[in-house]
Amino acid sequence: MNKEDFPMLEGDLVFFDNGATTLKPTQVIEDMDKYYSEFTSNIHRGDYDAAIETNTLFDETRNTVKEFVNARSEDKCIYTSGTTMSINMVVFSFMKSHLKKGDVVLLTKSEHASNILPWFKLKEEIGIDIQYIPLNKNYELTINNLKKVVNNKVKVVSIAHVTNVIGDIRDVEKIGEFCRENNIYFCVDGAQSVPHLPVDFSKSNMDFLSFSGHKMLGPTGIGCLVVRGELFNEMDPLFLGGGMNLDFYSDGKYELHTDETKFEAGTPPIGEVIGLRSAILYLEKIGMENIHEHEKKLKEYLVSKLEKMKNIRLYNTISASGIISFNVDGIFAQDISIYLNKYKIAIRAGNHCAKLLHEEIGEHNTVRVSIYLYNDFLDVDRLVEALSNKDILKEVI
Repeated sequence: MNKEDFPMLEGDLVFFDNGATTLKPTQVIEDMDKYYSEFTSNIHRGDYDAAIETNTLFDETRNTVKEFVNARSEDKCIYTSGTTMSINMVVFSFMKSHLKKGDVVLLTKSEHASNILPWFKLKEEIGIDIQYIPLNKNYELTINNLKKVVNNKVKVVSIAHVTNVIGDIRDVEKIGEFCRENNIYFCVDGAQSVPHLPVDFSKSNMDFLSFSGHKMLGPTGIGCLVVRGELFNEMDPLFLGGGMNLDFYSDGKYELHTDETKFEAGTPPIGEVIGLRSAILYLEKIGMENIHEHEKKLKEYLVSKLEKMKNIRLYNTISASGIISFNVDGIFAQDISIYLNKYKIAIRAGNHCAKLLHEEIGEHNTVRVSIYLYNDFLDVDRLVEALSNKDILKEVI
């Protein structure tokens, strides 16, 4: 699907490391180049033509993001450096002043480090209690397992919409409805969902949604935190400086902006915001449901091939995302990655920043294939052929 739009695919590369980052289409590259070559300027500081064009694109991107995830007009979109910064902002700009010692935050052991370590730090600072929602036999999170562990001390549920190793798609609509009924804050890590399938911030009753631009065809260094409007004014900025204040005085008094720029001190990643806008427009043109269906078909095809190979151990055959995690008997995961690189196939090997998951699956490291819109059946066939090599063990050694 649309391979011709991606310069890195002009050679013989098969790119299956899309969970880590994604390739960039020509349209995104050109739009960013245009900013740097034709109207470079800072935002909200100039009154000349280039500055006006920059301001327009920069500010319009917020609405583009909100429409993309179906946020309401009163909800807010804060530009961040990515999912990690967004989740840290949730924890330290909001939760730190809204939780107290003994309050329970529910996570799962399949979460990314970025959705675990900030909560660990908050536990150190104010004494919250972190507990884990049990996973089922397929390492998935179900609404029933969530309900079993909720009591009146639970104040937060913070989970990935799609996990980055198992690839299970959580039912955020049911979970969000349950959280709203029980006055529980619902925080969603959308790093692996926003790029791959339709996400509905409003319908899912999300309070906070975090995601990164580079995992959805955009540039690195830009992400978003979408915040339910009713909670926005209760957040405090993590950084202070230029661009986020209305005025300040020698006696120490200061006034801050009341919109999203309150959280965007200093010069933001302007070119990257423009690149994010371009990436979203590209994805919308294809259609998120079409992308999701394409990934599912490729995954089902790959799984059907791998299941026939006796030396392959699969960990997530039924999850509905485009993520497949496995190991090859007798071969260390990273050695498989190095071996596949000889065939110009890029995959990911390791713990994938989900370092608690080994307590569930019994493995510290796995091979991960993550599919995206520009992958096709020929890519899958090349991977299967390489893994089917009878001399794979000799080649790895």
